[in-house]
Amino acid sequence: MFKKLAKIKYLPNNFKIIEEGDYVICSISGKKISLDQLNYWNVELQEAYYSYVEASKKREKNN
Repeated sequence: MFKKLAKIKYLPNNFKIIEEGDYVICSISGKKISLDQLNYWNVELQEAYYSYVEASKKREKNN
């Protein structure tokens, strides 16, 4: 299923694929995230998160 790591530019309401691939890596858990399942990211940090759980952990860590 996961064949190639994509390079992504995270935007406020979307993302732009810089280099073709089919997944990115969660910056908290290290899990692979299929691009069609990518819903959580941080524009300022340019990081992807596997789910709301990882996104919340990152937000708590930064506060």
